[in-house]
Amino acid sequence: MNRNLKIGNLQPKRKQGGITLMSFVVVLAVVGFAAYIGMKLFPMYQEYYSVRTAAKSLAAEPGVGDMDPSKIQDLFFRRLYISYSENVKAENVKIERIDSGWNLKVNYEVRRPLVGNLDVVGVFDVSQDLTRRGGTD
Repeated sequence: MNRNLKIGNLQPKRKQGGITLMSFVVVLAVVGFAAYIGMKLFPMYQEYYSVRTAAKSLAAEPGVGDMDPSKIQDLFFRRLYISYSENVKAENVKIERIDSGWNLKVNYEVRRPLVGNLDVVGVFDVSQDLTRRGGTD
């Protein structure tokens, strides 16, 4: 006779599967390294977005297309000063005449030490038309 007795909830025990200590350490190391890289890259890109924002706000300035290039550069660096930008220098900014006003080009490079003798390098390029009307085309 084969009888199935049901007393309570008698099921075979399952082996619990989980992350081992070694796996946890490996995951923690990968996440830590990614966070370290992010902390090195974030200020570079934050400065890049500040440069873009400064150029766009300068393009919205009324009559900017008729201004003298030195005045445009002064206004641009005043906007960058507010954002604590340290890597953009005067030699990185070029202002060229176009049909409807000026074209502001900012080309600069940021180098940060990463690990040992390895560096992370960011090369950034921003271009913005500054028209006579004060808006963007």
